[in-house]
This record gives sequence, structure tokens and C-alpha cells, in this order.
Amino acid sequence: MVSGGGDRMELPSHQPPNGGVSQDSGHARLHELGYKQELKRDLSLLSNFAFSFSIISVLTGVTTLYNTGLRYGGPVSFVYGWFITGVFTIFVGLSMGEICSSYPTSGGLYYWSAKLAGPKWAPFASWLTGWFNIVGQWAVTTSVDFSLAQLINVIVLLSSRGGNGGGGTSINKYGTIGIHAGILFLHALINSLPISYLSLFGQVAAAWNVAGVFLLMILIPCVATERASAKFVFTHFNTDNGEGVSNKFHIFVLGLLLSQYTITGYDASAHMTEETKSADTNGPKGIISSIVISIIVGWGYILGITFAVTDIPYLLDENNEAGGYAIAEIFYLAFKSRYGSGVGGIVCLGVVAVAIFFCGMSSVTSNSRMAYAFSRDGAMPLSPFWHKVNKHEVPVNAVWLSAFISFCMALTSLGSLVAFNAMVSIATIGLYIAYALPIFFRVTMARKSFVPGPFNLGRYGVPIGWISVLWVATISVLFSLPVAYPITIETLNYTPIAVGGLLIVTVLAWILSARHWFKGPITNIEA
Repeated sequence: MVSGGGDRMELPSHQPPNGGVSQDSGHARLHELGYKQELKRDLSLLSNFAFSFSIISVLTGVTTLYNTGLRYGGPVSFVYGWFITGVFTIFVGLSMGEICSSYPTSGGLYYWSAKLAGPKWAPFASWLTGWFNIVGQWAVTTSVDFSLAQLINVIVLLSSRGGNGGGGTSINKYGTIGIHAGILFLHALINSLPISYLSLFGQVAAAWNVAGVFLLMILIPCVATERASAKFVFTHFNTDNGEGVSNKFHIFVLGLLLSQYTITGYDASAHMTEETKSADTNGPKGIISSIVISIIVGWGYILGITFAVTDIPYLLDENNEAGGYAIAEIFYLAFKSRYGSGVGGIVCLGVVAVAIFFCGMSSVTSNSRMAYAFSRDGAMPLSPFWHKVNKHEVPVNAVWLSAFISFCMALTSLGSLVAFNAMVSIATIGLYIAYALPIFFRVTMARKSFVPGPFNLGRYGVPIGWISVLWVATISVLFSLPVAYPITIETLNYTPIAVGGLLIVTVLAWILSARHWFKGPITNIEA
């Protein structure tokens, strides 16, 4: 097992000092790492998987960014881009799973970096990874719940007098932020419940996502009176994006964002390990299974919906019934063309809305566990307060902190959607950088000293790790490319500015202050 700095110390057969009574392997491993069992360890593998699967939520990601995929490349971009992105994401997940097996703590990524970077660099590596991870998670929650508020706006629009074209009711930006606040409040309330209730909600969320995908991928193309041909779905490449981007490779790359944004957030399985039984094996399984199953059901959802696409320019037109919200327009037109009413399409949007709600709920769960662990190690202002758990062994203060910060992040939308989108870009690139940092330390500084846990990749660990790191480096560059020409304040891709700004702030905070007092993960039990 592992003591400070990455040296591993073997203990006899994970037996507790209580007369030889069998103890959970995750509990024993946490003790070996120097931490008390403060959270209730009650989650099964299914529950652990359910949290990550619900955060990935293909219904959320694909629905939210389907417009982006249609505009940049169309069917080819997301039908094939989904698999390209999926394969490389599996590599990232495998590398994370191997490390998670050795260090199954709620701290997850930042704890891994501290142990893998070696004693000299451990505090800084932990600090950098931790802040990219937690800010990225907050950005995910912000974007997910804001996208639900926007979808509710579209549902209201379609439900009133025939939608946008018929003078339907549209909620303004202040109403949207109010809905966003209400959603976050509900998520904080739910996450204040005991973990047994959250486990049940998580399993329901996973089932809803799977059932919702299969329902919609079959129902929508069957109901639609006009369907796309297989040739269109598998070979059509849309270059008419209206944004001045003409290079086909550039267009395809921008279309990949739909896939990579969707398959994000599976680090939740790592953050839930202190509440998961046999976490040194079930944590890694939760990470990898959530990615693989999401890739399979997500591709089915993309195919099913795309077979109902016949007119890309109209779906993206802001003057259509759904105000340019492509999937909402697809659902609405499918039912309206067959039955003369789009009510069935609105009900289908309700299915997606529930999935997005569950996604945000699980995201707040993951956020709060990361905040709990990070504050346990003294990295956050007012750390003792955020680290407290209630009588149900739930880090309730960290829950409400995560909801509040996500609300504050969304307030940028009142000033400018450009500023909001820049901030939300951290949800993809910032979070993936946090994923890549411990993997990078694993294949460099800890290449020879790393001792894997029960789940390991053997001799393939290092090459898979390098593929993962290079993939993250690649998408960090590609997703920073211009998204429109000519480049103006309104069309500039602010991703590199947002991510670079986070890097500068984090490093400056380290140089000016944190290096004097933050020493990395701190054990809280006597040796």
C-alpha cells in the first residue's frame, strides 16, 4: 500500500485490528493512506457507475450540443467523431482507473498527482490539479443546469401558441437565470439527503438515461413522416456552417466538441470511492463501464435522431418554431407532421429535461465530494467549514457551496453569452487537463515507482497513459481554434483565454501564498 511520496508498504491481507473480522478493502486502503472513514460507505458498483453515467448523460450532452455538431460537419462529424472521441476517452478512463485502484480517495485526481509527482513536486502538482478539477466540475454543473433552464424555455415557447413563429412566450435572460437558481436549489436539497437516498436517485437516473435513449432513438425516426437516407446519415458532410469556416479538417474538429463535451465527468466514480464498497476495484470499474456504455447508447441516440434530419439550415434557423434549438425542432416537427400537433415532441423534450435534471444532481454530488476532500487537506478558504459532515455523514456544507458557486458562474450570462461560454469552456478543456495531469505524472516521475492496485493495466499502463496525455494535449489545441470568421469580440473562441486565465490565477496563488502553507494531502489519523 502507499505511504507519503508514493512508497508502498504492504500490510497483511487487509485485516483490521479487531480480532480478524473481515473489513471492506476500500475502507482498509483508505486507512492505509492515512484517512478516517468519515463518509458512509454504502454504495455498490452499480451505484458508483450510476453517478458517472448520469453525469456523462448522453441525453444531456448530445441534446445540448447537437446544434454544434450539425453546424460543423453535420452527420459525418458526430457519427464518426463520436467513435474517434470515444476510443481515446476509453484510454483516458483506463489510465484513471488504474490510478484510482491504487488511491481510492474522494480527493481523486489531486491526491493522485500528489502521490505520483514525488515529494519535491507533490504540493504544487496537487494544488494545480485540484483547482483545475474543482473549477472544471463547477463549470460542468453550471453548464448542465443552465442548459436545462434553456430547454425549459424552449418547452414553454413550443407549448404557447405554436412556438416561435406563432408568437409563443419566450422567457428572458432574467427568467432563465431564475430557473437555473431554482434547479440548483433542488439539487442542493437532494444532495443533503443521506447517501442511501442519493444511491437510489443515481440508479433511477441511470435507468432513465438508458430507457430515454432507446425510447427516443426508435420513436422519433418512426414518427417522422420524412426520414433521411442511410447515405445522408453516414456520408453527408455539412460545410455550410454560416460562420466562415471552410477548411474541412477545421470543420470536423469543431464538430468533435459535441462528443468530447458529452463524455466528461466520469471522475465522479473516483470522488465517490470513500462511499463505495470495495472501492479499489469498483471505483475503476465505475469509471470505465460508464464511458463504454455511454459510447454505445450515445451512438444509438445520435443515429436515431439524425435519421429524422432532412433540412439542416431550417433546423438551425432561429426563426423556426423552437427558436433554432435543433433537437427540439426535430421532435416537434416529427409529431406535428404526422399528427398535426407537436405535443408529443414536447413530451419527448420532457424526457430529456428529466435526464438533464438527474445529470445536474449527480454533478453536484461529485462537486461536493471533491470540495470535501480538497478542504480536508486545507486547500480551500474556510476549509474546516466545508469539510464538516452532518449526522448522516454527508458533506452538506460542501454541497451548498458547490450549488452557490455554480449559480455565481451562471450570472455571467446576464452580461454576455460570450463571457458565459468562455467560462463554461473550462468544463471540457479544464477538466480534461485535470484528468491528464496525474496520468502524466504516472508515466514520467512515477513510471518505475508506481505500484498498482487490484485493477491494473500491466505492461500496457505506460503506453496507454501516453496516448491519454497526448489526446488531451491535442484536443486542448484543437478546441482552441477559431469557431468563426472574421474574428471579432463576439466570435472569438475564448477557450484558451479562459483556461489560460485559470492557469495564471492558480499558479500566481501558489507563488504568492499557497506555497508557504499548502503541503498537499494531509493524513488525519495517527500512524
